[in-house]
Amino acid sequence: MMMRMLAAGGVPLLSDGEREADRDNPHGYFELERVKRLERDPDRRWVRQARGQAVKVVSPLLRWLPPGNGYRIVFMLRDLDEVITSQNRMLERLGEPNPVDDARARELYVRHLDDVRRLMQRRPGVRWLDVRYDEAVLAPERVAGHVQRFLGLTGEVAPMARAIDGELYRNRKEQP
Repeated sequence: MMMRMLAAGGVPLLSDGEREADRDNPHGYFELERVKRLERDPDRRWVRQARGQAVKVVSPLLRWLPPGNGYRIVFMLRDLDEVITSQNRMLERLGEPNPVDDARARELYVRHLDDVRRLMQRRPGVRWLDVRYDEAVLAPERVAGHVQRFLGLTGEVAPMARAIDGELYRNRKEQP
């Protein structure tokens, strides 16, 4: 969702199209395979060369971004119960077993998010904006405006807001 928003806001995306759109993400993944090798690839010069472009990096790999660069990280957050439900449904559909029970998965996610926050707060040159998935779907113009200001983008907010596809918010947590 965020990569679509950034593209609609005029930000060039660094993506190779290797991972094609599918049932879980019909608009595509906007990923770069090279990002998946950040941890083990000693040549990370390409990151500096990507300046001015949006690159999707999953949170476990943020620690491997090379120092000496300025980073503006738009950190997507989603209710952990919704994440777990989504993962369980995807694994079930793929016929794969879930190696971790839900309570343990939640505990691991919480610890991971805390670790990532501490790491990024200590890194020089890192600026950070949390964006909650549910807020983006419910208040797209407001969230797009926050992202636009954070990144210093100019132009209309409306195209960014329209890039949010609320129909894909399929695993919503039950509201009391």
